[in-house]
Amino acid sequence: MKKQDTTSDRPDDEDEPSCSTGDHQHQPADVNDATCQRAAAIFRALGDPQRLRLLIMLEARECCVSELANVLGEPLPAISQRLRILKSERIVGSRREGKHVFYSLADGHISRLVTNGVMHAMEDS
Repeated sequence: MKKQDTTSDRPDDEDEPSCSTGDHQHQPADVNDATCQRAAAIFRALGDPQRLRLLIMLEARECCVSELANVLGEPLPAISQRLRILKSERIVGSRREGKHVFYSLADGHISRLVTNGVMHAMEDS
């Protein structure tokens, strides 16, 4: 005969959190919907492994499109398309020098996102 479980899946009232707003030392950041949408778009662009490989290379130094394509062993149009997406989200910037277009990370925020994301992925579980 099967023994009946007498414990409830629902916590007792005494196990319920009972903090109030005054118990917290800081207030949550006031971030509007547009900012959250923008941040989500950045994370979506960072979420593609091929684009992330480009960003890892650009974290070390600026590179031209042909150099990125050569190192990654991929066709120029594929690299250009990925860079176009990253540029549209202001994750990378570019500058032209003669026939070459050089790309670099947009700023230190992006550099830290890439570095921290990769370092976190490398940690042992």
